Amino acid sequence: MAPKRSLKKEAIEWGKALLYAIVAATIIRLFVFETMLVPTGSMIPTINIGDRLFIEKITYTAREPEIGDIVVFWSPFIDERAQTMLRWFDKFMDLFAPAKFKGHVKYVKRLVGKAGDVLQIKLGEDGNYHLFVNGKIPDGFEKRVYAPEGIFENPDLLKLFIEASRLREKTTEYRAFLQNLARQNSYTANLVFSVVGGMYPVPLGIPFDKTYDEIYRDIDLSKYVRKTSNGIEVEVPQGFYFMMGDNSKDSFDSRYFGFVPVDHLIGRPILRIWPLKNFGPVQGR
Repeated sequence: MAPKRSLKKEAIEWGKALLYAIVAATIIRLFVFETMLVPTGSMIPTINIGDRLFIEKITYTAREPEIGDIVVFWSPFIDERAQTMLRWFDKFMDLFAPAKFKGHVKYVKRLVGKAGDVLQIKLGEDGNYHLFVNGKIPDGFEKRVYAPEGIFENPDLLKLFIEASRLREKTTEYRAFLQNLARQNSYTANLVFSVVGGMYPVPLGIPFDKTYDEIYRDIDLSKYVRKTSNGIEVEVPQGFYFMMGDNSKDSFDSRYFGFVPVDHLIGRPILRIWPLKNFGPVQGR
């Protein structure tokens, strides 16, 4: 039997090793890699429901993502519904996220517009709706079809989000706002309700932080989402990106929730690690 001093020393060494491992894993999680579970079909067929992705966080600190890149980012609003869809592992890992993203969730979409780009969704020569960036369909987007919905249908949608976010904690006024909006357009009222949130205490102890009011505090949205003779066009402001899903008919993306602040970027998915039968690299284009 080993002496007591040897057992104690060995226990201390194991404790140190465990501590070092935890510190190393935390550093890696914060600055190098992390994972996410994809709960929706917004990126089908590129990424499927239930895929778990391995995200690399270094590349986009060294360079800006390009149009067509698949990007993982924090939602630009507190997504209460998506919070309920997270599994325990994802909730635990998100505890290491910056405090300002508490209540936000990871989204994975394709970058389609950078600062200064002007976007339109209009009919192409094939009779389908396509995304035009600065007057032309970007390379690799020729076969992608996008629905002209959200802010491409209602240029005042983001202004409604801002107004709703200011009222959200004032139950009576918020209810009256939604009811009045529903009398005008029930679909828009449901969309505002879905994004800004319900008339009940926020779950999980997450405070509602009037996200939209803060994001667009110094931006005149009428200059960036505007009606023209050719329909509605969207110009991406400085400090923001525009993200859309490949599966346009089933994608909740920047057409609905608006611009994504640059500092919300997390990284790029490089590997599908689950399900095992689909293990392999995630196609970037």
